[in-house]
Amino acid sequence: MIPFLLIANLITFGVFGFDKLQAKRQQWRISENALLGLSLIGIIGAASGMVIFNHKVSKKSFLVKFFIVVLIDVVLLYRLIRH
Repeated sequence: MIPFLLIANLITFGVFGFDKLQAKRQQWRISENALLGLSLIGIIGAASGMVIFNHKVSKKSFLVKFFIVVLIDVVLLYRLIRH
């Protein structure tokens, strides 16, 4: 399980970085829904990518959705640990 989560977080981090690069180039972008979906699996990679690449941190609607994803992850983790 740990190797899967490590790889998922690395991929999510890379996707956030790639999307930021595409934004700077004003080229095709990855949808917010795809970014949020990846965040469900790679929450640490997503949060790191947002901070390091300064990506989506000023967009309030995305931050609200991201916070919901974080809450979902916390609930799922709690239920996993509890069982």
